[in-house]
Amino acid sequence: MSIKKSVSLLKIRKVADYQFGKGAGDTLFPDEVSVTISKKTKKIRHVYLGDSLLATLKPTVGLFSLTVEGARRLINGMRPPRLWVQVQDDVASFIEEGGDVFAKHVTNCDGEIRPAEEVIVIDGRKRVLAVGRSVLSGDEMKAFRRGVAVRVRRGSLKKVKKPTTK
Repeated sequence: MSIKKSVSLLKIRKVADYQFGKGAGDTLFPDEVSVTISKKTKKIRHVYLGDSLLATLKPTVGLFSLTVEGARRLINGMRPPRLWVQVQDDVASFIEEGGDVFAKHVTNCDGEIRPAEEVIVIDGRKRVLAVGRSVLSGDEMKAFRRGVAVRVRRGSLKKVKKPTTK
């Protein structure tokens, strides 16, 4: 491992620990990840494990946007998992296709969720359905019966592959 790669790996792990909780960096980003750097800003942009995109570092806020694969690594590897929203199984297919999560379909969630945080949407069997941004807090998601709880960015039925460079 080169010095530059170890510095990048340390940096992305620390950001993940801050955003998703202690231990998330090691769970989400094993030693084998590859990091792409923006040609324009020379900052970290994407993190891949093989051909699978795990996360994108948003330059404006310095936090990660997860992919479904990255969300799976967090849900399966973190104990207890954080920033999750569980929905009714009868709406799972709608959400997997990229539909937003409505408050009336939320059966349970992490009470620590705040509005505008990155969240992972799961079903009753703890399968990752989608990733997105919370609109409501965790307590509001449990209490409200109307409105959007999570704006889904990507459902699990859509695949993301590493672009080929020429």
